[in-house]
Amino acid sequence: MEDSLHSSTPTSLQHLLDHREGTEREQHGANTKPHKKLALLPLVFLIYFEVAGGPYGEEPAVGAAGPLIAIFGFVVFPFIWSIPEALLTAELATTFPGNGGFVIWANEAFGPFWGSLMGFWKFYSGVINLASYPVLCIDYLKLVIPALSSGSPRFVSIILSTCTLSFLNYSGLAIVGYTAVALGVVSLLPFVLLSLFSLPKIDPSRWLSWGQEGVERDWTLYFNTIFWNLNFWDSASTLAGEVEEPHRTFPKALLSAGLLTCLGYIIPLLAATGAMPLDQKSWVGGYFADVAEIIAGKWLKIWMEVGAVLSIIGLFEAQLSSAAFQLLGMADLGFLPRIFGERSRWFNTPWMAILVSTVIAISMCFLSFTDIISTVNFLYSLGMLLEFAAFLRLRRKFPALKRPFEVPLGFSGLVLMCLVPSVLLVYVMSVASKIVYVASFFLTSLGIALYYFMNICKSWKWFEFSRVGDKLDEDDYVL
Repeated sequence: MEDSLHSSTPTSLQHLLDHREGTEREQHGANTKPHKKLALLPLVFLIYFEVAGGPYGEEPAVGAAGPLIAIFGFVVFPFIWSIPEALLTAELATTFPGNGGFVIWANEAFGPFWGSLMGFWKFYSGVINLASYPVLCIDYLKLVIPALSSGSPRFVSIILSTCTLSFLNYSGLAIVGYTAVALGVVSLLPFVLLSLFSLPKIDPSRWLSWGQEGVERDWTLYFNTIFWNLNFWDSASTLAGEVEEPHRTFPKALLSAGLLTCLGYIIPLLAATGAMPLDQKSWVGGYFADVAEIIAGKWLKIWMEVGAVLSIIGLFEAQLSSAAFQLLGMADLGFLPRIFGERSRWFNTPWMAILVSTVIAISMCFLSFTDIISTVNFLYSLGMLLEFAAFLRLRRKFPALKRPFEVPLGFSGLVLMCLVPSVLLVYVMSVASKIVYVASFFLTSLGIALYYFMNICKSWKWFEFSRVGDKLDEDDYVL
C-alpha cells in the first residue's frame, strides 16, 4: 500500500500480523462462520496438484527429445528449479504467513508498485492455466461421448464443467483439500500398477536411447513441458493464512509434496520407456494410457483415463483456490477494492474472488492448449524473476528477522541458488512465440494500468479499500 495509507507502525512482525488478522475479522464481519484451518495432509495434496497432479502431461518430453534426455530432465530439473523454489517458498511463507503469498513478499521488498505487478502477473498465469483444465477434461470425455468433440455441445460442456468445479471450491477450502487427497490417491494408483506390471519387461538399455533417427529434437516443446510440469511451487503460499500452524506445516508439506511429485514423474517414466520399444512420435499427451493397455490390458487404460479426468479436477480445484485467495490477499493489502476479499457467510470462502477467477477462465477457453501453456510459462517466469529478487532483497533488508524456517545458506549461496533457475527462466522466455510476447506485453501493460487506476479510485474514493496492508520498516524486525 501507499505509505500515506499506513495507519500504524507495528513494532514486530507478530504485531503486524495480529493487526492484519484483527482488521480482517472486522472486514468480514461477525456473521461469517469460523472456518477450519488446513491441516498437513490436505495441504500436501493441494501443493501436489498445484505442481503436478500426476505423470499426465510428461509424455511430450520423450517425443521431443528421446528417453535419455527426458529422464535426465525430470531427474535434474527438480534440483535446479523445484528445490530452490520450494525452499524460497518455505522460508517466505512461514515468515510472512498471510493470504497473498508472493504479493506480500514483493510488497515488503520493493513497495506497492512491484507488489501489485507481481500479483497481476501471477494471477494472469494462474487463471489462464485454469482455463486449460476443463478443456482437457472434455478432451478425455469426448472419447466416450463423441458429441463433445466440437460445436455447441463442446462449448456448453466446458462452461458447465467449469461452473460445477468452481462451486466445489466455493463449498470450503477444507473440503477441497480432502477432495484433493482422494483424487490424488485414485489418480496415482494406475501408475503404481503400470510400474509393477512393467517390471518383468524392463530393458535398462532403452533408457539410454537418444531418440529415433530422423526425429528432430524440439527443444522448445521439451523445456516448456518439463517447466510446466514442475513449476507453481509457490502458488500454495497464497493460502498461508488458511493453514494450521504455517510455520511448522508449510516446510513439511513442501518436502512431502516434493517427494511425491518427483517419484510420481520418474518411476512411471522409467517403467514405460524401459518396458516399451521406442516409437518416439507416439509419445504425445495421453500416451501413458496406450502403454497401460499394451502392458496390462484394456482395464488399466480405462482406469488411467478416468484417473486423468480426476487429476484434472484436482488441478482445477488447487489452482482456483490459489487464485481466489491471492485476490483476497490483494484486497486485504489494498491493491484491489475490499469487495474482492468478501467471504461467504456459509462457507467462509472468498466468493467474489472465485466468481471473478471463474469468469476469466471461461473467457480464455477459446485459446489453444499450446498458446495457453506458453503464455502461462512466460508470465510465470516474469513473476518468478521478481520473486527471486524479492527473496534476496528481504534477506538483506531484514537480516535479523525471525524466520521460522530459514534456507541454510549465506547470502552468496542464496545468490547462486537463485541465479541458476533465473537463467532457465530467461531461456524459457527467449524461446516464446510472437503471439506469447504480444499477449504478455498486453497483460503486463494492463496490470500497470490497473495499479494506477486503483490509486485513482483510492484518491477519489470510488471504491472502498482495505487498510490492512501495513509494511515492515527497516527497524521493525523481530530479533
